[in-house]
Amino acid sequence: MLCAIEAGIATVTLNRPTLRNSVTFAMWREVGDIFSKLGRDRSVRAVILTGAGSDFSAGADIGEFASTRDDRAQSIAYEEAVDHGCNEIANIAKPVIAVTSGYCLGGGAHLAMSCDFRFAHDAAIFGIPAARLSIVYGVQATRKLAALVGLTEAKRILYSAERFDAARAMKTGFVDHVSPDPMAAARAFAEQLTRNAPLTIAGAKYILNETAFGTFDATQAAGLIDAASDSNDYREGRAAFAEKRAPHFTGE
Repeated sequence: MLCAIEAGIATVTLNRPTLRNSVTFAMWREVGDIFSKLGRDRSVRAVILTGAGSDFSAGADIGEFASTRDDRAQSIAYEEAVDHGCNEIANIAKPVIAVTSGYCLGGGAHLAMSCDFRFAHDAAIFGIPAARLSIVYGVQATRKLAALVGLTEAKRILYSAERFDAARAMKTGFVDHVSPDPMAAARAFAEQLTRNAPLTIAGAKYILNETAFGTFDATQAAGLIDAASDSNDYREGRAAFAEKRAPHFTGE
């Protein structure tokens, strides 16, 4: 795994290009730890998740399943590691953009779906092959899929295990941007987001995500709303509006 920060934007890179960035058991934990650290870094205002080389990720490293996911107990521990990594992506109070090219399959799709946005190369290929391995795709991953593409399309993807192209992904809502240079588009979008109020984005992200997944906590939402109302950023936003200038937000 690689992580670089420039101008308030962190770029996290899955770094196993010779194996299509397949994700090992240890990497699931590492992804979670990296995003947890970025969540505490006040200098980071947006995150891009991508893969080294020509692929985003071909999914979990099935080659190690004999030693890491061989029975029920190991499968439970494995899913906990997957959920740790993906939960930290989904729950970080900052916007996260997945930039996908080449393969985005299985566990790689779960990583991408955990992000707020998915920018895809026009030749990217997507799919969830769990039905060809007799694996039930995880609860959290399945909920994310249904929230993005709807119930019937989620069933089609999971039951058929078929791969689909970027055009289909865009049509169904699996991705929200397709272009020949998704990284450039993602960086431009991330730069735009870094200029907006981080407390607003954090509050909106919590309310939208928790409403979508049925885990909304009104007390926590109220706390985020109140914190923004009491913030220096709120005063700065009002002053900038009155003075007809761009605001400078700090997240405080």
